[in-house]
Amino acid sequence: MITRNISIAPMMGWTDRHARYFLRLISRHSLLYTEMVNTGALLHNDQKVGVQKRLLAYHVSEHPVALQLGGSDPVALAKCTVMAEDAGFDEVNLNVGCPSDRVKSGNFGACLMAKPELVADCVAAMQEKVKIPVTVKCRVGIDNMESFESFENFISKVAETGCDTFIVHARNAWLKGLNPKQNREIPPLKYDFVHRLKNENPAFTIVINGGIKTMEMVKQQLQYVDGAMLGREAYHNPYILAAVDKEIYKDKTASIKSREEIIEQMCEYIDSEQRKGVALHSITRHILGLFQGQPGAKAWRRYLSENGHREDADSRVVKQALQQIERRREHTQLIEMPLG
Repeated sequence: MITRNISIAPMMGWTDRHARYFLRLISRHSLLYTEMVNTGALLHNDQKVGVQKRLLAYHVSEHPVALQLGGSDPVALAKCTVMAEDAGFDEVNLNVGCPSDRVKSGNFGACLMAKPELVADCVAAMQEKVKIPVTVKCRVGIDNMESFESFENFISKVAETGCDTFIVHARNAWLKGLNPKQNREIPPLKYDFVHRLKNENPAFTIVINGGIKTMEMVKQQLQYVDGAMLGREAYHNPYILAAVDKEIYKDKTASIKSREEIIEQMCEYIDSEQRKGVALHSITRHILGLFQGQPGAKAWRRYLSENGHREDADSRVVKQALQQIERRREHTQLIEMPLG
């Protein structure tokens, strides 16, 4: 059974297989999500060698890992859900929360909150074909759907299918006038809506998302709901996950790896991936935030950014970037040494 205490949000352009492998090195229990994959990308590329394989690719160490799908056609979603189960994913999640114009024009994402019957049809079709969990990620509302009652009505309709796990971004999505970045920041957080949903529906598994940036905030949310989903904070400051297995999952066997240990393991992964033709910068762009808040973090980011694109770039670039950190530490220690 999947435990959802901590999960990492699906983020377009960010949570690809390299990012997920890196995050798994830091926490072995956190639930990982793919970037959203729309049904058309999977179904319309069935004749293109390698496209489906690339979209469904993951490393075995990533488990538990969920595939997020975008779409609104029950038949297409059902087919893609079967593909996900066949590929070995632990869960399929339906995106009913993305507010982007591109997603809206494809009739999926947050705009589907105005069509709870269609979402229910989609979820029912997906569940019918597989044994793995089918979950829904949504908002607390869209545009003028401001009341708790409208939010609960949406959830209740989808729950009639038997779906009992909802990941809720605790903001409305404003589909007119705001871009996706603004939609993550401007609409006010309504944590109370999500807490109330769980309180009134204790049998549901409710995961809260939006504005959660520290482990203290996670612990606070876990007093009210079943799980907390971190987004950009986990990407830009990934070492925030280092103590999750011990502190949140209470795994007595878990060890907190140093950043240097994580880099050593990433270098082994980089060597393996480069033998398959993967460019270094497509991996190292995900590890820029590992030393966030530490002396030398800026030098680390700069060195990787400036050297990761070289034609001959390999794991040695990462090791050389680490030396930038070590030099900065030595410099800091010299400055802090008492005189006399």
